[in-house]
Amino acid sequence: MFKKTWFADFNLLLVALIWGSTFVIVQKAIAFLEPYSFNSVRFSIAAVTLLLIIFLFNRSSLRHFTDKRIWISGIILGFWLFLGYGFQTVGLLYTTSSKAGFITGLSVVLVPLFSYLLLRNKLNWQVGLSSLLALLGLYLLTIHNSLSFNIGDGFVLLCAISFALHIVFTGKFAVSYNAICLTVIQLLTVATFSFITALMIEDWQQMFKINLVLQPEVISALLITSFFATALAFLAQTHFQSFTTPARVALIFSMEPVFAALTAYIMLDERLGSKSLLGCGLILLGMILSEIRFKNFIKRKQKEWDLT
Repeated sequence: MFKKTWFADFNLLLVALIWGSTFVIVQKAIAFLEPYSFNSVRFSIAAVTLLLIIFLFNRSSLRHFTDKRIWISGIILGFWLFLGYGFQTVGLLYTTSSKAGFITGLSVVLVPLFSYLLLRNKLNWQVGLSSLLALLGLYLLTIHNSLSFNIGDGFVLLCAISFALHIVFTGKFAVSYNAICLTVIQLLTVATFSFITALMIEDWQQMFKINLVLQPEVISALLITSFFATALAFLAQTHFQSFTTPARVALIFSMEPVFAALTAYIMLDERLGSKSLLGCGLILLGMILSEIRFKNFIKRKQKEWDLT
């Protein structure tokens, strides 16, 4: 079981790497295609991609779509995921990217709390300490000025709550349902809500303007985010979260801004100051601390002492 957990954590770290490395790509794309319009296309392509995989390689999984419970579970996951993206998008209109990054990272401490309240998972001192280290690291990495609170920060806080609940409910549903079918349903849910929102508040017709969609920045962003950062990433999260806990997933995902900062450094030559580097180190330390099995180490030592 330990090997399965470690392998799951490693793959979830790869998911955080993919998400963190796409920040720059998405920022360039939404300069041409508005956020909800972009997300409706992105999540639709991702859902269709996974459906094609099912039809071509695993048609027996189609029977899971006849189960009403998997649809309810997938829609719940998609709803929280959509709210996370939505509140973050609105919040960024009124606050800075650095503050949004830190407040979104609050999910690292919200997940253990929600897991206890909703799933009755035990509160672990090791996870608690790791979460606090990661939170301090996020603060140093993202916040450089005042930490005053405005309406945009409030929206981003709602985003953090939504993402935390998505992680918690994924932990609950992932063990009960087929991973790829559950992923398809939640991606279709996000695409549907994003399209409805685009119809209400955006110039949704731009989704069908060839000159905008065929912009190199838009095409590359849609290809990379649809296949890797959405279809494969959320499929991996749904599958591998059944082998670990929501609290550990939140800690692993706190590495996302670290990977985003490294990508910005490589692609845009953005420099990291000493505080940011220290923040990256604390996040990494928190994640490593959560992986150490202190109980197993203590039990092993006790056996050694008993033998002597």
